[in-house]
Amino acid sequence: MDKQVSSRGTKEKALRLNLDEKKYGTIVEIGAGQEVARNFFVAGAAAGTIAKTMSAYDMKFSDAIYGVQEDGRYVSKARVLAMMEQEFDLVVDRVGAIRSKSSRYFAYATTVSAKSFNRKNECHAWCGVRIQMYPGAEPSNIIVHVRMFDDSAEAQQQALGILGVNLIYASYYYFEDPKQIIDSLTDSLKANRIEIDCIDFQGPYFEDVDNQTKNIHLIRSWKTRAIMFKADGSVAVPADMLYKKNVLTIRGSFKPITKLNVDMIEQGYKAFSTLEGVTDKNTVLIAEISLNDLHGKDANMTEKDIMERVKLLNLLGYNVMISDYTRYFSLRAYFRQYTQLQIGIVVGMINIKQIFDEEFYRGLEGGILEGFGKLFPDNTRLFVYPERDEKGILNDLTTVSVPNNLRYLFRHVLDNGFITSIESSDIDLFNIFSREILQQICRGQGEWVDAVPEPVSKAIMEQKLFGYRG
Repeated sequence: MDKQVSSRGTKEKALRLNLDEKKYGTIVEIGAGQEVARNFFVAGAAAGTIAKTMSAYDMKFSDAIYGVQEDGRYVSKARVLAMMEQEFDLVVDRVGAIRSKSSRYFAYATTVSAKSFNRKNECHAWCGVRIQMYPGAEPSNIIVHVRMFDDSAEAQQQALGILGVNLIYASYYYFEDPKQIIDSLTDSLKANRIEIDCIDFQGPYFEDVDNQTKNIHLIRSWKTRAIMFKADGSVAVPADMLYKKNVLTIRGSFKPITKLNVDMIEQGYKAFSTLEGVTDKNTVLIAEISLNDLHGKDANMTEKDIMERVKLLNLLGYNVMISDYTRYFSLRAYFRQYTQLQIGIVVGMINIKQIFDEEFYRGLEGGILEGFGKLFPDNTRLFVYPERDEKGILNDLTTVSVPNNLRYLFRHVLDNGFITSIESSDIDLFNIFSREILQQICRGQGEWVDAVPEPVSKAIMEQKLFGYRG
C-alpha cells in the first residue's frame, strides 16, 4: 500500500507506473483528446507501460470497433465497458504469451462529451479501467461517471487527464481499499473542477464490495453533493434519472419509514399531479435523506444505518437520494441542473416554521430574501402536510404565525401558490412518532408493527434492522 497518497503528483504517479515493467496496457480516449496517454508520455519511460493509445473519434469508425450499444449512446456506461473489454482482450491476446508471467494487464477507456464551442451541452464522461489485480487473475473493473465544470474544453481535457492517471494508479496501488481509491481520484485537482456522482466496482476482486455504501462515500469524500438509488436499489446517475422530468421529493430521516411518511408522499403527489404538464410517465418521486441535518441528529450516521433506510424505501418502490444539503433552496438548485420542469417539495409544518426563521439564513448575504429568491424563482412549490398539536388541534397553513416583519412575505408566497396545503388521509396517523417507533423496535414486537407498512415491518423483523432482536 502506497503511504504517500497526498504527496504524489500526476507526473510522479505516471512515472512510477511507467517504471514498473509488470504493468502493461492500453489507453483509449474518445471525445476529449489524449490527455491521459499524454501524461504517461510526458512522464517518460512510457514504452514499458503503454501498449497502444487510440482515439476513435468518428462515430462510424468507433461503431465498427466497439459495436453499437443497446441504448445507442456514445457517452454511456455501456460504451465505455465495451471499450475496456475489447482493448483488454486484445492486449492479452497479442502479448500475453511473450511477456513476463508476472505481468498485470490493464485497459483504460473514457468516452467524453466535452464543452462544445457551438452548442450548450452537458459536459460529462464515463471513465473506467479494466485490470488484473495480480498476474493471471480474471480482470475486474472500476467505472466512474464524471461531470466537468471548467469553462473551456482544454481545461476539461486537462482535468480528465489527471483523473485518468489517478484512476489507473489507484486501481494498482489502492485496490485493497475502495475508499482510498475514491479519496485519491481528485489528487492534484482543485476543488469544483469535476464531480464524480457514480462509481461501480465490478468483477471477481470486488465481489465483496458493496457498491451502494461506496457511493455514499463519494459524498463524504467531497466528490459529489448527492447520489441516487433507483427503486430497484441500483446506483443511478442523477442526470439520467432527472433529465427533463418533473421532480417531487420529500426529506426525512425515514428511520424507519412510517405510514405517516407514506401518506405525506401520497398526498403530496396527489397535489403535484394537478400541476400543468405533470404525468406519471414524466415524473420522478424521490425520498431524500440529508447527511447534513440542521440539528446534527444524523451527521454521524453510519453507511450501514443509511443503507437500512434506503432498502426499506426501495422496498416500497421509492427512488432515494442521499445528499449533504441543509437548505431547501440548495436542494432545488441541484434538481434545476437537470430539469426545467416542475419541482415539488413535500414538507411538514415544522419545516415551514424553519424556513420563516431568519436564523436559518445566517451566512447568506441577502438573508431570508435571498433564500426565498433561490427557492421560488420558477416552477418550484412546497406542499405542506398538517400537524396536530399537544391539544389535539389540527394545524395547517391557515394557522401559521410568522413575525410581523415577515407577514407580507408569507402572504406573497401563499397568494402566488408557492406554498400549498395538503391534507392527511387519516387523522390517526398523527399518533405516529418516529422516535417512539424506534424505541419500540428495539424492545421487540409491539405497537410499532401497525405504524409502518407491512413489507417494512416484515423486513425489520427478518433482517433485524434498527436494533430489533425479536
